[in-house]
Amino acid sequence: MNFKTFSNKYWQNRNQPLVYRHRAALDLIGGGKVLDLGCGDGLFMELLRKKGIKGSGVDFSKTAIEKCKMKGLEACFIDGSQENLPIADNSFDYVTILDVLEHLPCPEKLLSEAKRISKKYIIISVPNFSSLPARIQMARGRVPENNKENKGHAFWFSYPVLKSLLKKNNLDIAELRINTFWKTKPIVGRLFGRLALWRPSLFALSFVVKVKKYPVRNPVDIFC
Repeated sequence: MNFKTFSNKYWQNRNQPLVYRHRAALDLIGGGKVLDLGCGDGLFMELLRKKGIKGSGVDFSKTAIEKCKMKGLEACFIDGSQENLPIADNSFDYVTILDVLEHLPCPEKLLSEAKRISKKYIIISVPNFSSLPARIQMARGRVPENNKENKGHAFWFSYPVLKSLLKKNNLDIAELRINTFWKTKPIVGRLFGRLALWRPSLFALSFVVKVKKYPVRNPVDIFC
């Protein structure tokens, strides 16, 4: 099953729940125009609208786009097989890619397009495929939850993998948010929050990063 077929089937009978990645991404946006790549049913654009921020969305699923339009959201269908998205360079202050890259066999293509379209920042969220629960499940001979077929995941992220992909595309992490165990518990949550900063690939459940393009240096500086 390709991603387009999976995505259409996924959105037929589902609505997005409000989860950590949405709240973290919203907190990282200060204002300006936002493009949500892989917007799904438009939940994040609804949150932006409530905050008074203009959000637009694109998705590879016609089913998802129909749901967005029913909510009065600005969204359009784009064929994900296209090499280049029909969106102008530097046309949005922020581009968000929330739990999308892990569904693509080659996430670098979409990331490169996000970099081209964004004039300021890109906000990305991905699940951590090497988390402690996943390792425990594997040790017990079970398939980790994120690796099951019904998730539609094609690319497995850990923190080093994410950093490597960003570096390869000349993107630098400006801010990092980590979702970890028992985050809402006052004492235990703080403990695991610190552990997640120390060993993100082990103690993080997911990552939300605000990234920016590397500054363009004066050519003379390269040879200094």
